[in-house]
Amino acid sequence: MKRFKVGELTVDPGTPLLSEGSSTPQVFTALSGMGLRYKTLENGERQVISFIMPGDFIGLQAAVMGEMQHSVEATTDMKLCVFDRSALWDLFKHEPQRAFDLTWVAAIEEHFLGETVAALGQRTGTERVAWAMVRLYLHLSALDLRKGRTVPLPYRQQDLADALGLSLVHTNKILSSFRSKGLAVWKDAELTIPDLKRLATLASLDPEAEPVRPLI
Repeated sequence: MKRFKVGELTVDPGTPLLSEGSSTPQVFTALSGMGLRYKTLENGERQVISFIMPGDFIGLQAAVMGEMQHSVEATTDMKLCVFDRSALWDLFKHEPQRAFDLTWVAAIEEHFLGETVAALGQRTGTERVAWAMVRLYLHLSALDLRKGRTVPLPYRQQDLADALGLSLVHTNKILSSFRSKGLAVWKDAELTIPDLKRLATLASLDPEAEPVRPLI
């Protein structure tokens, strides 16, 4: 991995990491901080695809397909491990265990996107928000970022609304309802869930701990 790694990069919030249609010579692992994957639609609107957390691999799409089909932006200060994209295939040839880890990460992301599509198609707005809160809470807990019943969640309500196909007004009403019912409180870039099982039941979701993700 030391041979594969070419350096580290620190970026500020709002920094574009990868742009749709671009072909970058680098791929990254998020060592710390959080970001967004999103796609720009023809009408100029932005569709959030997923949230980037520490440990996530960034840029595999460009490495395999030649160019990015979506954009990536830092939401907070981020520290990135930088890899030479051209050396990716050497990793598959000579380090099969590391290559399997990379494939595992890609498979988990595909699984999550499949769950997202199912949530958008089959859950009500309230169930969608509950599902997203539980999923993000479990993911951040697995990264050892939970303190008590609170995890960092430094995104905007608009980001969550975009990801779930909801209006900002509707999303705000649902979050207010969760807060008044003691289900979840999201404020000051932190998410607190007093009773995870209760919120997971609302989302029709089994709150099992996430598998440990390999760090690439």
